[in-house]
Amino acid sequence: MFEAMTQGILEFITDSHELVGLGEPTHGDAAFGRARNEVFARLVERGFRSFALESDRVAALAVDDFVREGTGTLDTAMSEGFSHGFGAFEANRALVAWMREYNEDRPAAERLSFHGLDAPLEFTGASPRADLEYARDYLGLDLDIAGLVGDDERWSRTEAVTDPAESPGDTDEAGQLRVAADDMLTWLYARAPELIAATSLADWRRAETHLTSGLGLLRYHRQAAQHIEDRDRWERLSAVRDALMARNLLDIRDVERGRGPTLVSAHNVHLQLHPSRMRLWQGEITWHGTGAIVASLLGERYAFVAGRPGRGEAPGARAAWVLTAADPAASEGADAVLHVG
Repeated sequence: MFEAMTQGILEFITDSHELVGLGEPTHGDAAFGRARNEVFARLVERGFRSFALESDRVAALAVDDFVREGTGTLDTAMSEGFSHGFGAFEANRALVAWMREYNEDRPAAERLSFHGLDAPLEFTGASPRADLEYARDYLGLDLDIAGLVGDDERWSRTEAVTDPAESPGDTDEAGQLRVAADDMLTWLYARAPELIAATSLADWRRAETHLTSGLGLLRYHRQAAQHIEDRDRWERLSAVRDALMARNLLDIRDVERGRGPTLVSAHNVHLQLHPSRMRLWQGEITWHGTGAIVASLLGERYAFVAGRPGRGEAPGARAAWVLTAADPAASEGADAVLHVG
């Protein structure tokens, strides 16, 4: 059953697709995970050289170091390289181990790379201190980031997102942090020739990843601090998170463009082409997800394959992937249904 499903997806993906979103209806489903790994292995034969997961982009640097260079161990990569608890999923462990084995004897230019496309955000926030301090140190600046951030816990507890009165995102210190981060990003580019000459392009990109992550966290917390109706709060926070993920995907494609296409694994609500919807206790919220944003910018270079429960269409099928139309206006329909055992 996997073979027929994989072949159907391969036939759906064309040479014009440089970014392919493979959606799932729920996180951690073993059948989807195994099928996703098989799809990626076959796409690697077609020239794909990178994989992106709905996990923290900075944390994923540890996974990429392991799969590309063998830095650390598989256990360390799984425990430190994922957010949202995704390091505990067996399918993710199997994928990381396979990518490392594939890269073992290949030249650097042909090795597979692993990326995260998310920030460490869901229903809680995170402190921007570590990311901003990393960029500060790379630039050799004298900035008291810790003094402006204060206690990391006040950024990472649930109340920092759920209660605007408890959010640090609209304080004077947060405003100063955003200005400092924006200035650092300007200088990171202004000094790129000398910085890259003194370190490497890879080191410069790592600093940029940390810095843009810190800026993204500040933007998210700024939105969390707005005193607005609860339903609007979660709608806007969802929109900000997906906008950050879309920006990350575009950055990843900029890095990977000369090496081959990228497969993206995330929940359908993020990757789908039509507006995303979610029913919360306050009511239904609607926003433009990562896939909708990326599709509007990349056009037919982006393809989306939606996952859904099997619904009994095929004997023994636990799940299915739906090949969606390229036109966002028609994306809620299906061209074909591929069953996963």
